[in-house]
Amino acid sequence: MPQTLEKNVDFLVAALSQTFITALKLGEDGMYERVGFGRVEKYSGDLVRLRGIDGTVNHFERGAVRFQRR
Repeated sequence: MPQTLEKNVDFLVAALSQTFITALKLGEDGMYERVGFGRVEKYSGDLVRLRGIDGTVNHFERGAVRFQRR
């Protein structure tokens, strides 16, 4: 069952354990769609930086995106 990351400690644990995280954004149809995937490289109260498998880096706003791990 997927676990939603919300608190700083959730992101800390994910970063330290190098867990892959899925970034989901609510679409206009009311359904969540995947907008990113990777390991937590850095996080703050506002942003999360994920590094993908291919090395690409993406930044996501914590207030606009849901983060989940399996």
